[in-house]
Amino acid sequence: MNLNDLQNLSNLFSNTEKMPILFLGHGSPMNAVEENQFVQGFRKAALEIPKPNAILCISAHWLTNGTKVTAMSMPRTIHDFGGFPQVLFDVQYPAPGSPELAREAAELLKPILVEEDHSWGLDHGAWSVIKHMYPEADIPVIQMSIDYSKPPQYHFDLAQKLNKLREKGILIIGSGNIIHNLRLIDWRNINTVGAGWDWAIEAREKTNNWLLDGNFKNIIDYQNQGISLQYSVPTPDHYLPLIYILGLKTSSEELSLFNDELIGGSLSMTSVRIG
Repeated sequence: MNLNDLQNLSNLFSNTEKMPILFLGHGSPMNAVEENQFVQGFRKAALEIPKPNAILCISAHWLTNGTKVTAMSMPRTIHDFGGFPQVLFDVQYPAPGSPELAREAAELLKPILVEEDHSWGLDHGAWSVIKHMYPEADIPVIQMSIDYSKPPQYHFDLAQKLNKLREKGILIIGSGNIIHNLRLIDWRNINTVGAGWDWAIEAREKTNNWLLDGNFKNIIDYQNQGISLQYSVPTPDHYLPLIYILGLKTSSEELSLFNDELIGGSLSMTSVRIG
């Protein structure tokens, strides 16, 4: 980052103490319109941190070739799901975007080429959780996509380039689920808090211990950590947002867990705060 980039960022947002960072287990899209302990956890997390100048969200639901950032001034609310009640499709989250922040994020990530996107918007991985945290929709939100062709270590390293944003009041959120196997959902217990298959219980214990011990090597190398992780992360889309948040952690920062529950046998709502 050169002096001109630093000046541009300073002009855009005021200096702040380093913002915390969050990984949010977003679970079912219905969490957007339901009242439960998890959405209460999202609200509580927002109350415990300074109000951000803007939000950068890495969502499990925007997978691309290469990396993109939303750069429109008013992102649309994307209803990227099917089979849910109409009330969910009626939700709008009219937060403004920030073309300036998108441009600065792209600058920070150089020499990686980042495309400024004007067609995506806010998918439910972003708005279904942010709407509980900031219901007035008065904070600019941009999304950064996940380059699905890259391995976990790439995403961990890429995230580190964004750390400067935290000193400008930018809240960086990863939105996904650590354990996310929809093919093995126990639909009878889809709303039963604490319901988990044996392998999900084992994977939750392993990943929680690694997170709290700072053993990010095993988190990154999850594919070689046994059958419970293979069942828990059959595809990396919902897992990779966690990798971004861990990549932003500095050595002196504390890490804590909240919403740390299994539901539906094969889904965890475990969320992470750093800083």
